[in-house]
Amino acid sequence: MNREQEQEYVAYVTVRLPALRRVAAQLAGDPHRGDDLVQQAATKLFVKWRQASRARNLDAYVHTILVRTMLDDRRLGWSRVGLAPEAGADRPAAARDDDTRLVLHAALAQMPPRQRAAVVLRFLADRPVDEVAEILRVTPGTVKSQTADGLATLRRLLGEHPDTGPATTAVKGEAR
Repeated sequence: MNREQEQEYVAYVTVRLPALRRVAAQLAGDPHRGDDLVQQAATKLFVKWRQASRARNLDAYVHTILVRTMLDDRRLGWSRVGLAPEAGADRPAAARDDDTRLVLHAALAQMPPRQRAAVVLRFLADRPVDEVAEILRVTPGTVKSQTADGLATLRRLLGEHPDTGPATTAVKGEAR
């Protein structure tokens, strides 16, 4: 990779880093593991930068790397080891929005990985169905069904939590 390509890579990753971290934290179910995913994805992107920089949709290309990395990591045993205490275990009472965010975050962590990926990419990353299908390497119909199933799972999980209001409000309010 020449110096100009390296500068393009650094510029791209620097600009996209906050959004990638936000998406990865939701995909991983943990902000620390999300940071690990972003680091792994950034490394893979660096290695493939020549090819990636010519991609029709670079953001979709990077999201594909991120999702594939998350799915690969889920297959490994170490991904089930919890290094951080449960969310909210030692924190003081927070505002309702923070509580809602934590509840949603916990619900996302309980979802099957492909449903979580579909919901996070569609609503948190605000990606269209066709792009999510390309990222996940499935048909648009599969994205729609995974998204619908994921939202149903979220509603079920959030409906079981006593501190949440109507499940649809929590999903719509936080996911967008």
